[in-house]
Amino acid sequence: MLRYVVALCLLALSWAQDCQVSNIQVMANFDRTRYAGTWYAVAKKDPDGLFLIDNVVASFTIEEDGKMTARAQGRVIILNNWEMCADMFASFEDTADPAKFRMKYWGAASYLQTGNDEHWVIDTDYDNYAVHYSCRLVDSDGTCLDSYSFIFSRHSTGLRPQDVVLATQKKRDLCLYGKYRRVDHTGFCTQNSS
Repeated sequence: MLRYVVALCLLALSWAQDCQVSNIQVMANFDRTRYAGTWYAVAKKDPDGLFLIDNVVASFTIEEDGKMTARAQGRVIILNNWEMCADMFASFEDTADPAKFRMKYWGAASYLQTGNDEHWVIDTDYDNYAVHYSCRLVDSDGTCLDSYSFIFSRHSTGLRPQDVVLATQKKRDLCLYGKYRRVDHTGFCTQNSS
């Protein structure tokens, strides 16, 4: 019985260590030029507070000076019942790791997000899928108290079966398996753009 208890304690300890934000692995040799372009969110793990609900499309651009910027659109509900398409812009500040950025939101809907979020590219094959992660608040034990994550596809129809397998493993690696929900694309932002 004592061995069983010790084994469970060691398992719990290893799980907690694996879930520390500092242990999260990001994309090695990340190439922002290949990452640029349009991505459709197909699944997401929401943070605390107001956030994009669905119809999320993000377009990343590399500017002439080499800096990365993005435009994201998605449906939100504000003031309990006002449905609108949020159109947000972000600029990225480089860090020592090419796959980790600091992201600042701009534009009329920037109040929907906190400023200066972390933007980590966890994995991508550049042509089909990408896994994004952001931790807004790290707990005293090193785990994340408030995070969000997107599973992106280059295709509005979703992920290929082989990409689902890879994305599922990354969800586990981020200690977020079972916390994502599907992101539908109904054309809401296209229908409601002026």
